[in-house]
Amino acid sequence: MKRQFQSIKSTLANRVRDRRKELGLSQEAMADLTGIDRTYASQIERAVANPSLEVLVNIGNALDLDVVDLLLDQARGRNS
Repeated sequence: MKRQFQSIKSTLANRVRDRRKELGLSQEAMADLTGIDRTYASQIERAVANPSLEVLVNIGNALDLDVVDLLLDQARGRNS
């Protein structure tokens, strides 16, 4: 279970970082859009933090992604 949780945190970290960069946003700009501190955004992107559902929704909105897409490993796809 712990390995699965870490895997989900890593997927989230990668998806947030990659999408933020696709949109040309700095961590600070993304943090401002989501209402979190830049250091917390950094912790999320390094898979250190465990963001709340509210923070995940705010990040998804800022990055124009559904929460499910933040947590989904794109290499495995939706139906894995």
